[in-house]
Amino acid sequence: MNKKKKITVLIADDQTLFREGIKDVLSNEKWMEVIGEASDGVEAVALAKKLKPDVVLMDIRLPKLDGISATRQIRETCPNVNVLMLSSFEDEAHVLDAIQAGANGYLSKMLPATELVNSIKTFTSEGLMIPQQLMGKLLHGLRKIGDNNTPTQASLTKTEIKIMDFLGKGLSNKELAKELNCSVKTVKNHLNNAFHKLGVSSRTEAVVKAIEKGLISSEGTTIISEE
Repeated sequence: MNKKKKITVLIADDQTLFREGIKDVLSNEKWMEVIGEASDGVEAVALAKKLKPDVVLMDIRLPKLDGISATRQIRETCPNVNVLMLSSFEDEAHVLDAIQAGANGYLSKMLPATELVNSIKTFTSEGLMIPQQLMGKLLHGLRKIGDNNTPTQASLTKTEIKIMDFLGKGLSNKELAKELNCSVKTVKNHLNNAFHKLGVSSRTEAVVKAIEKGLISSEGTTIISEE
């Protein structure tokens, strides 16, 4: 994301008081701007398509269309719009469903205001935001899926599989280029090819899909950088 402009945010939650509270907190930050509010999943998808915010703060339990389904639709139609789940549910199933739907992160509604702001700030620079305690649940769920799947190469080349493994360890494009002894442009070409083969649009989804297919191990997987 471009740090020189304000980060635009869309808040999707069916509780008016909660939306207003989050808006008040974020409005105090000069580098952030709330440009829309949605009270249900259908409205969230429509506003995301119309406003193209940098980040959607998405609740899981929404009327008309749940947050998971809304996230999936937004990520499919607006791949440059990032979704951060903001939920009171912190169990393995919900975290896994959210990430598989394309969410770029998962945060608890119980976070203090300052921690929420810091988490969004970290997300805008690192590309994925999942607290350590939730990351453990996500990896546990992915590990179970991997154990039940027969490993497949999914038509990825050895280099592309190696890149997926490095992505899971948090390497940036520059670090990948150094590891592979090639240019950043070449790394991006490999990433685009791998994304196409895996049917994904982000680094987060790519790592999740690679783990699901048994291409890479979930051991040591960490926060993924988008740079």
